[in-house]
Amino acid sequence: MAVARIEALLPYPAETVWRVVTDCTRCDWRSDLDRIETHGDGSFTEYTKSGYATRFTVTAAVPCSRWVFRLENDSLSGTWTGLFEARDSGTRIVFEENVSVKKLWMKPLAGFYLRRQQNVYLRDLRRALASC
Repeated sequence: MAVARIEALLPYPAETVWRVVTDCTRCDWRSDLDRIETHGDGSFTEYTKSGYATRFTVTAAVPCSRWVFRLENDSLSGTWTGLFEARDSGTRIVFEENVSVKKLWMKPLAGFYLRRQQNVYLRDLRRALASC
């Protein structure tokens, strides 16, 4: 199993950060995505710019506090947990992914891939919040 965790203090209210992160109807702020399809049952599918699909199923949603989902695609499956903590100076976020790879050759690369994806996501999130 590969685990990746990223933490940051964002100088924005928790409500704003929560709204941007959990809005599955918009992906224009994400540099890695082409589109998101919502399924109305607490699940959604993200499509990368190259068309690769990952399905997500929300398992917990506590507004401005905790968002958790299962994820699965042809290469991996696992969970993503987002924690949001209001602070005087903004919002502390902790995003953690725990995944199992389905293809043996991917095992040595999984941690690197997850950390890279998290860094891209955080960079994109900072940009999106700056334009709110």
